[in-house]
Amino acid sequence: MPLDKKRKKYSYTDEKLMSLFQGGDENAYIVLVNRYKDKLINFIYHYLKDPESAEDVVQETMIKLYQKKHYYKEIAKFSTWLYTIAKNLANTELRKRKNRKTTLLSHFSNDDNTYEIPSDDLEIGQHVQTDIVTEIIKKAINKLSEKFKTVIILRDIQEIPYEEISEIIGVPIGTVKSRINRARLQLQVELKHLRE
Repeated sequence: MPLDKKRKKYSYTDEKLMSLFQGGDENAYIVLVNRYKDKLINFIYHYLKDPESAEDVVQETMIKLYQKKHYYKEIAKFSTWLYTIAKNLANTELRKRKNRKTTLLSHFSNDDNTYEIPSDDLEIGQHVQTDIVTEIIKKAINKLSEKFKTVIILRDIQEIPYEEISEIIGVPIGTVKSRINRARLQLQVELKHLRE
Protein backbone atom coordinates (compact mmCIF):
# COMPACT_ATOMS: atom_id res chain seq x y z
CA MET A 1 0.00 0.00 0.00
CA PRO A 2 1.40 3.46 -0.88
CA LEU A 3 2.59 5.50 2.08
CA ASP A 4 0.05 8.34 1.62
CA LYS A 5 -2.86 5.87 1.73
CA LYS A 6 -1.41 4.25 4.84
CA ARG A 7 -1.05 7.64 6.55
CA LYS A 8 -4.63 8.54 5.64
CA LYS A 9 -5.91 5.44 7.45
CA TYR A 10 -4.42 6.69 10.70
CA SER A 11 -6.78 9.68 10.50
CA TYR A 12 -9.91 7.53 9.98
CA THR A 13 -12.41 7.11 12.78
CA ASP A 14 -12.50 3.76 14.56
CA GLU A 15 -15.86 3.04 12.98
CA LYS A 16 -14.54 3.75 9.46
CA LEU A 17 -11.54 1.49 10.08
CA MET A 18 -13.84 -1.26 11.34
CA SER A 19 -15.97 -0.92 8.22
CA LEU A 20 -12.85 -1.24 6.05
CA PHE A 21 -11.73 -4.25 8.08
CA GLN A 22 -15.14 -5.90 7.73
CA GLY A 23 -14.73 -5.35 3.98
CA GLY A 24 -11.48 -7.31 4.00
CA ASP A 25 -8.85 -4.59 4.63
CA GLU A 26 -6.30 -6.23 6.98
CA ASN A 27 -4.34 -2.97 7.32
CA ALA A 28 -7.37 -1.35 9.00
CA TYR A 29 -7.22 -4.11 11.63
CA ILE A 30 -3.54 -3.37 12.27
CA VAL A 31 -4.30 0.34 12.73
CA LEU A 32 -7.08 -0.49 15.23
CA VAL A 33 -4.80 -2.84 17.19
CA ASN A 34 -2.06 -0.22 17.36
CA ARG A 35 -4.57 2.43 18.37
CA TYR A 36 -6.02 0.42 21.29
CA LYS A 37 -3.48 -2.11 22.59
CA ASP A 38 -1.73 0.19 25.10
CA LYS A 39 -4.99 1.72 26.38
CA LEU A 40 -6.45 -1.74 26.89
CA ILE A 41 -3.33 -3.06 28.64
CA ASN A 42 -3.50 -0.12 31.05
CA PHE A 43 -7.22 -0.73 31.64
CA ILE A 44 -6.96 -4.51 32.13
CA TYR A 45 -3.85 -4.22 34.31
CA HIS A 46 -5.95 -2.44 36.95
CA TYR A 47 -8.23 -5.48 37.05
CA LEU A 48 -5.64 -8.24 37.08
CA LYS A 49 -2.62 -6.57 38.76
CA ASP A 50 -0.32 -8.64 36.56
CA PRO A 51 1.26 -7.27 33.38
CA GLU A 52 1.59 -10.66 31.69
CA SER A 53 -2.04 -11.56 32.32
CA ALA A 54 -3.12 -8.10 31.11
CA GLU A 55 -1.16 -8.60 27.89
CA ASP A 56 -2.69 -12.07 27.45
CA VAL A 57 -6.22 -10.69 27.87
CA VAL A 58 -5.55 -7.85 25.42
CA GLN A 59 -4.09 -10.30 22.91
CA GLU A 60 -7.21 -12.46 23.31
CA THR A 61 -9.35 -9.32 22.86
CA MET A 62 -7.59 -8.56 19.57
CA ILE A 63 -8.11 -12.15 18.43
CA LYS A 64 -11.83 -11.83 19.24
CA LEU A 65 -11.88 -8.54 17.32
CA TYR A 66 -10.46 -10.38 14.33
CA GLN A 67 -12.72 -13.42 14.62
CA LYS A 68 -15.95 -11.58 15.51
CA LYS A 69 -15.53 -8.54 13.25
CA HIS A 70 -18.92 -9.10 11.59
CA TYR A 71 -20.70 -8.98 14.96
CA TYR A 72 -19.89 -5.29 15.24
CA LYS A 73 -22.66 -2.96 14.09
CA GLU A 74 -22.06 0.77 13.78
CA ILE A 75 -25.00 1.57 16.08
CA ALA A 76 -22.48 1.32 18.96
CA LYS A 77 -19.16 3.12 19.27
CA PHE A 78 -16.32 0.83 18.33
CA SER A 79 -14.38 1.64 21.52
CA THR A 80 -17.40 0.68 23.66
CA TRP A 81 -17.68 -2.65 21.87
CA LEU A 82 -13.94 -3.37 22.22
CA TYR A 83 -13.71 -2.34 25.91
CA THR A 84 -16.73 -4.54 26.66
CA ILE A 85 -14.99 -7.55 25.09
CA ALA A 86 -11.81 -6.82 27.08
CA LYS A 87 -13.71 -6.33 30.35
CA ASN A 88 -15.62 -9.59 29.88
CA LEU A 89 -12.38 -11.49 29.18
CA ALA A 90 -10.76 -9.93 32.28
CA ASN A 91 -13.76 -10.98 34.39
CA THR A 92 -13.47 -14.51 33.00
CA GLU A 93 -9.78 -14.54 33.97
CA LEU A 94 -10.65 -13.33 37.49
CA ARG A 95 -13.24 -16.10 37.86
CA LYS A 96 -10.67 -18.69 36.72
CA ARG A 97 -8.22 -17.40 39.31
CA LYS A 98 -10.78 -17.66 42.09
CA ASN A 99 -11.52 -21.23 41.06
CA ARG A 100 -7.83 -22.15 40.96
CA LYS A 101 -7.14 -20.48 44.33
CA THR A 102 -3.53 -19.92 43.36
CA THR A 103 -1.30 -16.89 43.64
CA LEU A 104 0.98 -15.95 40.79
CA LEU A 105 4.59 -15.40 41.78
CA SER A 106 4.47 -11.98 40.12
CA HIS A 107 2.05 -10.86 42.86
CA PHE A 108 4.91 -11.04 45.34
CA SER A 109 6.90 -8.56 43.30
CA ASN A 110 7.05 -4.90 44.25
CA ASP A 111 7.46 -4.12 40.56
CA ASP A 112 4.06 -2.72 39.56
CA ASN A 113 4.53 -1.48 35.98
CA THR A 114 2.49 1.57 34.99
CA TYR A 115 2.69 1.53 31.17
CA GLU A 116 2.96 5.29 31.12
CA ILE A 117 6.11 6.89 29.79
CA PRO A 118 7.13 9.99 31.72
CA SER A 119 8.08 13.13 29.83
CA ASP A 120 11.80 13.42 29.03
CA ASP A 121 11.98 17.07 29.98
CA LEU A 122 11.38 16.54 33.70
CA GLU A 123 14.34 16.80 36.03
CA ILE A 124 15.39 13.72 38.03
CA GLY A 125 13.83 15.02 41.26
CA GLN A 126 10.55 15.64 39.48
CA HIS A 127 10.68 12.11 38.00
CA VAL A 128 11.06 10.60 41.45
CA GLN A 129 8.28 12.74 42.90
CA THR A 130 5.97 11.98 39.96
CA ASP A 131 6.68 8.23 40.30
CA ILE A 132 5.96 8.32 44.04
CA VAL A 133 2.68 10.22 43.55
CA THR A 134 1.64 7.89 40.71
CA GLU A 135 2.33 4.86 42.90
CA ILE A 136 0.32 6.31 45.82
CA ILE A 137 -2.62 7.11 43.52
CA LYS A 138 -2.47 3.65 41.96
CA LYS A 139 -2.54 2.00 45.40
CA ALA A 140 -5.48 4.20 46.43
CA ILE A 141 -7.40 3.21 43.27
CA ASN A 142 -6.66 -0.46 43.91
CA LYS A 143 -8.21 -0.17 47.39
CA LEU A 144 -11.56 0.81 45.84
CA SER A 145 -14.23 -1.84 45.36
CA GLU A 146 -14.43 -3.26 41.82
CA LYS A 147 -17.50 -1.22 40.82
CA PHE A 148 -15.80 2.05 41.83
CA LYS A 149 -12.38 1.10 40.51
CA THR A 150 -13.77 0.25 37.07
CA VAL A 151 -15.57 3.58 36.58
CA ILE A 152 -12.60 5.64 37.85
CA ILE A 153 -10.21 3.86 35.48
CA LEU A 154 -12.55 4.28 32.53
CA ARG A 155 -13.39 7.93 33.25
CA ASP A 156 -10.31 9.49 34.86
CA ILE A 157 -7.51 7.37 33.39
CA GLN A 158 -8.92 6.29 30.02
CA GLU A 159 -11.03 9.50 29.66
CA ILE A 160 -14.02 7.64 28.24
CA PRO A 161 -17.35 9.56 28.11
CA TYR A 162 -20.08 8.74 30.65
CA GLU A 163 -22.42 7.35 27.97
CA GLU A 164 -19.80 4.91 26.78
CA ILE A 165 -18.94 3.80 30.32
CA SER A 166 -22.65 3.15 30.87
CA GLU A 167 -22.67 0.82 27.85
CA ILE A 168 -19.39 -0.91 28.78
CA ILE A 169 -20.42 -1.82 32.31
CA GLY A 170 -24.14 -2.17 31.59
CA VAL A 171 -25.60 0.26 34.13
CA PRO A 172 -27.63 3.49 33.66
CA ILE A 173 -25.68 6.71 33.15
CA GLY A 174 -26.97 8.11 36.46
CA THR A 175 -25.47 5.13 38.26
CA VAL A 176 -22.17 5.67 36.43
CA LYS A 177 -22.04 9.33 37.52
CA SER A 178 -22.96 8.41 41.07
CA ARG A 179 -20.26 5.73 41.26
CA ILE A 180 -17.65 8.10 39.83
CA ASN A 181 -18.55 10.77 42.40
CA ARG A 182 -18.44 8.27 45.27
CA ALA A 183 -15.15 6.83 44.04
CA ARG A 184 -13.62 10.32 43.78
CA LEU A 185 -14.77 11.12 47.33
CA GLN A 186 -13.17 7.90 48.60
CA LEU A 187 -9.96 8.74 46.75
CA GLN A 188 -9.95 12.27 48.21
CA VAL A 189 -10.14 10.82 51.70
CA GLU A 190 -7.44 8.25 50.90
CA LEU A 191 -5.14 10.83 49.29
CA LYS A 192 -5.78 13.65 51.81
CA HIS A 193 -2.27 13.31 53.24
CA LEU A 194 -0.74 14.21 49.84
CA ARG A 195 -2.10 17.73 50.13
CA GLU A 196 -1.00 18.20 53.72
